[in-house]
Amino acid sequence: MKQGIVRRVLPVTVAAVVAAVAVPAVSYAQKTDAPAKAAAGSQSGDAGRLAAGSQYDSTHVYVSSAAAQGALVKSWEATFGGTNSTPTPTDVTPTPSQTVSEIVLSPVGTLSIFDFTTPIPYPFGAERGGWLVTNLDKGVSNALSDGAFEVVSPWDDPIGQDTIVQFPGGVDFQLYIHNTAPSYPALASVPQNRIYLTPSEAGPFLRSYLRFSGGKIVSDDQHADAGEIGLPGKTYRRVAITSPFGDTLLLVTDGQLPYPFGRETTGYGVTDLSATLAKATASGATVLYGPYASSDGDTAIVQFPGGYIAEVHQAA
Repeated sequence: MKQGIVRRVLPVTVAAVVAAVAVPAVSYAQKTDAPAKAAAGSQSGDAGRLAAGSQYDSTHVYVSSAAAQGALVKSWEATFGGTNSTPTPTDVTPTPSQTVSEIVLSPVGTLSIFDFTTPIPYPFGAERGGWLVTNLDKGVSNALSDGAFEVVSPWDDPIGQDTIVQFPGGVDFQLYIHNTAPSYPALASVPQNRIYLTPSEAGPFLRSYLRFSGGKIVSDDQHADAGEIGLPGKTYRRVAITSPFGDTLLLVTDGQLPYPFGRETTGYGVTDLSATLAKATASGATVLYGPYASSDGDTAIVQFPGGYIAEVHQAA
């Protein structure tokens, strides 16, 4: 299927690309009934029926070499636990390309990792992650009616179909389906999409994103401690959202952020932050900031081998 019109694409920060990858040789049972059963009711437009589940929502990470990919996976699993698929050469974009793709399943979230051995086709690399849906046509229709744009029209991949949509503020996500529905274990904690926007972008984004995701605002702190994002002594607006598509943290700032803030697209909750950071550093990761104590719990920014930057926090 042909590629759609690109309206606006963010520059690459945390490496990201299409998530439709086969998951061979992992120690998780494969079933064909769980998300497929929900598909029968997905035409209602209810986000709860459209979303397959947080364990199927992956952060897209891309690396520059097989060595970096292997080091990232080893460090990630030593830190959080989990298992991974066998790295597999495949073409997952609508125009010819080649990448070595790998899925990592862990208790705190799923990673889709890509090592492209050819130039990466435009606009791939700008989307934050992928959401498995029960009905792709309905997902696209809902997104468009809720104020999002279609960045790449649906295309077939080796195991399903994909599209990329963009919410106001330039926030890109991939929606995808599998021909055979996967079955992954439930997560111990739901990861947070961390989205940085300016005040002029926050309102349009929230209106569109909440309608599409069926999300609810859990908290909206207009004067959150900006020490959480590397700016102690200042405040910012911090909006926490929960939805059938997972958790989201909207960080509304003037965009004047110190490194590495804004590079981390996902936050991961753990039961013991100190122990987790010790495991991370012992396995080759680097703590770039923190741990910082805030009213919402301790938080840190960690860079894993291969360059992937993530926020890790003490789960409630």
